[in-house]
Amino acid sequence: MGGRCASGKPGRRANAGSPPRHHHSVVGPPHNHPPGALAPQPRPPPPTPPPDPLPSTPAPPHSAPSGKGMAALPYARVDGSLRALAGQAEGFGRCAIGGLHGPVYHVTTLAGTSFLFLRSAVPQVVGPVISSFIHADDGLGSLREGCRRKEPLWIVFEISGTINLSSYLRVSSYKTIDGRGQRIKITGKGLQLKECEHIIVCNLEFEGGRGHDVDGIQIKPKSKHIWIDRCTLCDYDDGLIDITRQSTDITVSRCHFAMHDKTMLIGADCTHSDDRCIRVTIHHCFFDGTRQRHPRVRFAKVHLYNNYTRNWGIYAVCSSVESQILSQCNIYEAGQKKEVFRYMTEKAPDREVAACGSIRSEGDLFMNGAQPCLLSGATTESVFRASEFYPAWTLEPASEALKQVLQVCSGWQAISSPADIVPARDVAVFMNITGTVRSGEHLECHKSFLVIASQIVVVVVLASVM
Repeated sequence: MGGRCASGKPGRRANAGSPPRHHHSVVGPPHNHPPGALAPQPRPPPPTPPPDPLPSTPAPPHSAPSGKGMAALPYARVDGSLRALAGQAEGFGRCAIGGLHGPVYHVTTLAGTSFLFLRSAVPQVVGPVISSFIHADDGLGSLREGCRRKEPLWIVFEISGTINLSSYLRVSSYKTIDGRGQRIKITGKGLQLKECEHIIVCNLEFEGGRGHDVDGIQIKPKSKHIWIDRCTLCDYDDGLIDITRQSTDITVSRCHFAMHDKTMLIGADCTHSDDRCIRVTIHHCFFDGTRQRHPRVRFAKVHLYNNYTRNWGIYAVCSSVESQILSQCNIYEAGQKKEVFRYMTEKAPDREVAACGSIRSEGDLFMNGAQPCLLSGATTESVFRASEFYPAWTLEPASEALKQVLQVCSGWQAISSPADIVPARDVAVFMNITGTVRSGEHLECHKSFLVIASQIVVVVVLASVM
C-alpha cells in the first residue's frame, strides 16, 4: 500500500470528560506541510452509496457524524516537524516519545558498505576479524548500528531501498525509526522490541520475512510505550505484528496488512496469565485479505476503532481466554467467509474452569453478508470502557467514505521528511560544535558529516592493520 495521503480535515475525538452532547472537540487545523513537501493528493470523492448492508450494531453515544460524507482522520499535525510525532499517539501507546530527547541519527547505508570495503581491501587481515562479529546489514551508518546504541536517537534515512536483515534487528529503548521522506523495505527478518520502552516506528515496509518464529515486528517480553504508525506489512513466515509476554501500552495505527495468514497475535498462549497486563489500541488500519487474527487476543484489553477488514479467510477477530475486545465503528466486509467475531475457550493455569473472552461491538458496519456471531449477556458487559484509560480518541462513524479513505491513507506513504526544528535554547549548544549558526535559525543535519566521518574511520582502520 502506498501513495500519498493528506491528513485531511481534522477528526473529531471521543471525549470521556464532557457532557453527552459535547463529547466531540475538534482537533487542530488541517495539516501544514513543511517547505518543499510533496503536495498531497486529494482524498477520493464519496462513491455512490452501495446497497444496504446488514444493520450495524448501535453506535456509541460519542460517535455522532462529523462531516458531510468525508471521513475524518487523526494526527493532523504530526508531520509539521520531525519530532512532532513524539507523545501524539492515540490510545494505549499515547505516552511513547521515541528518541525525542536525542540527536538525529542518519542511516546512510542499507548494507554495511564501509565494512564490505574493508574486507575487499585487505581480506587476509581485516576480513576474518570483521566478519566474525558483524552482520551484512551492520556497520557505520546502518540501521542496526543506530538501533543498537543505548542513548535516545531519532533515526532517519538518507537513501531509499531494501534492508535485507540476516537476523532479528533488536531495537533498544528511546528510539524513533522514521521512514518519512524515503521508501525503506525491511525483509529477511524483522524488528525485535525486547525489554525496551518508548519506541516509535513510522512509515516503513516489511515484506518477505523467513524462518521459524520470524515476525515483521515482534514485541516481547516486557516492552512498553510503543507506537507503530503508517507501516505496510505482508508475507512473513509467522506473524506480522505479535505482542506477547507482558508487553503493554501499545498503539498500532494507519497500518496496511496484506498477503498473510496469522496477522496479529496479542497474548502468547493460555499458560501466560501474566499477559493480563497487556493493553493495545489498533485504529485506522486496513486488513486487506489477510486470513485471520485481526487480531487474536488472549488475556489482553484491546480497543479496535475505525479499522477496515475485508475478505478474511477464517474469521476477522478472535477473543480467547479472559480477553476483552472493544470494537468501535469498524468496517467488516466479508468475502467467502462470513464469521466476524470468533470465541475460543481456553483454560488459564490459575483458573479451575476454561473460558473464552469478551467482545463488545459498538457502531460496527457489517457488509456483504458478514455475520457478527456475538455472544450476548454478561460477556459483553464485562468489556472495559476506553474512557477508563484515556480521555479522547478520534472516532468517525463506519461508512463507505471511511472505507475508501483507509485504502489510500494506510500503510507506507510518499511524504517528505519534515525539518528538524531545533528549539532556541539548543542553538548555543550546537554553535559550540559548528561555530556557524546564528541564533534563531532552523538547523538541519546533512549526510556530508557522516560521509566524512566514515572516510576517516576507513583510513584509521587501514592504517592500523598495514
